[in-house]
Amino acid sequence: MQMNEIINERCGGRILVDALKINGVDMAFCVPGESYLPVLDALYDEQDAIRLIVCRQEGGAAYMAEAYGKLTGRPGICFVTRGPGAANASIGVHTAFQDSSPMILFIGQVGSGIADREAFQEIDFRRMFGQMAKWVGQIDKAERIPELVSRAFHLAVSGRPGPVVLALPEDMLAATAVVKDGKKYQRTQAHPGREQLLQLHDMLCRAKRPVMLLGGGDWSPDACRDIMFFSEVNHLPVACSFRCQDLFDNRHENYIGDLGFGVNPALAERIKQADLLLAIGPRLGEVTTGGYTLVEAPLPKQQLIHIHPGSEELGRVYAADLMINAGISEFAAMARELPPVAEPAWLEWNKSARNDYLLALQPPPVTGCLDLGKIMAFLRERVPSTAIITNGAGNYSSWLHRFYQYSEFRTQLAPTNGSMGYGLPAAVTGKLVHPERMSICFAGDGCFMMNGQELATAVQYNAAIVVIVINNGIYGTIRMHQERRYPGRVIGSALVNPDFAALAQAYGAYGEVVKATADFEAAFERAVSSNRPALLELRIDPEEITPRTTLTAIRSQAMSANGSR
Repeated sequence: MQMNEIINERCGGRILVDALKINGVDMAFCVPGESYLPVLDALYDEQDAIRLIVCRQEGGAAYMAEAYGKLTGRPGICFVTRGPGAANASIGVHTAFQDSSPMILFIGQVGSGIADREAFQEIDFRRMFGQMAKWVGQIDKAERIPELVSRAFHLAVSGRPGPVVLALPEDMLAATAVVKDGKKYQRTQAHPGREQLLQLHDMLCRAKRPVMLLGGGDWSPDACRDIMFFSEVNHLPVACSFRCQDLFDNRHENYIGDLGFGVNPALAERIKQADLLLAIGPRLGEVTTGGYTLVEAPLPKQQLIHIHPGSEELGRVYAADLMINAGISEFAAMARELPPVAEPAWLEWNKSARNDYLLALQPPPVTGCLDLGKIMAFLRERVPSTAIITNGAGNYSSWLHRFYQYSEFRTQLAPTNGSMGYGLPAAVTGKLVHPERMSICFAGDGCFMMNGQELATAVQYNAAIVVIVINNGIYGTIRMHQERRYPGRVIGSALVNPDFAALAQAYGAYGEVVKATADFEAAFERAVSSNRPALLELRIDPEEITPRTTLTAIRSQAMSANGSR
């Protein structure tokens, strides 16, 4: 220690907040709890440096932190209390894990002197979060805070990004220590080897029907630009994995669609017919692979090149012909420098795939008064390309995924783990991080009711989001599957909903009901011009269950199939 270096004695809460500042934290989300009062007290002195967003339920807070990590590439920070608070927040941790989003969940814990007695709200967090986090730790001594917080930040952003959970015993946070602060974290990733890149180039040169598939976490604006250049010079068709459509400009002539629920049948068939899949970033999970049928496990019919930042993912499901463990930015920068394929054999293949995508953008006719396809067509022309579009889970999202076009990186915030209630908290984060950008949430009626209380958070922090609630009075996805498997035997999927527009007004937001397609445009403009959080409730016919079919058609088909057995 230098003679002029002074290290003050500080309590654990102060040491922790200092560590957050050193690691560049500018925003944190929480539901307050008495188990981490020393942290809250330390944050009181740092309100100019760290903005604390107080949420209404820990699930909403964790979603907001996950969305922050997804949006910025830096760990989203969430503080919750022990027991019930941690249980509520677990949904955001699971989302961050499956979506590969950097996040750190700090949980207040019972004091060490009463641990292992099932004290008030006590849970063993290592057991609770063991399968849904990259690491679960506990800081038992205040002097170890800089070390373990540094470890948490490094783990969250390196390799396959993801969530880390740290428990904070309340007596540790109140205890004092004399300790040096750590350094700001550094993102570390593997780089592709030269021989691997040459092999990739050779395989691409020999292909006739290639498809490049983008997905996963660890992306950056530079990585997207490099991959777009690589696609352009090689005329490669590009598809995106489930809810990763913003990794490639959907208006580009090489974009051919996304592999999610309700995938374009023409795209699904094209994936099957491809002779080379160049998968950059996706895990190649169940949804993206159509239940492991478009890309068969463990030996795909297509040649497969799999690039992924997490070495543990390579070879986990698929025995790829070439596996490259590399960060996405690191791979993309080197792929950009590869020589273009001379006279690629797939020019017509690419053009045909693009035409299939453009045909699918045309909304089919509907029987009800409100046409979601036309509304999406209006929005893709009306909203700025920088607008942040969020959604949770439910059949309503299939209109958004099919008819909206994402053209810039991180304009889509949606959970690949299929988590309901995500859209509204994520939209709040989008507006808080980028107040200059439009932030629009799509939610079904069931989806909205799972985190609708976070509209109060939007009002409190003047986050002028627009929430579009698509109300059909049912849990639509469940009803659809009921009709397919047990036609006509409907139970447990009907909803009696509040007046969502009136509810929004009660929160202090703008609220309006839309019942006809022709009324949406003016209502949307009123919502935007209100300059405050706004909600539009779209009341649609439950018959319109997906863009491709109706409940009656599903039931009739199922009954016919059952009758023929």
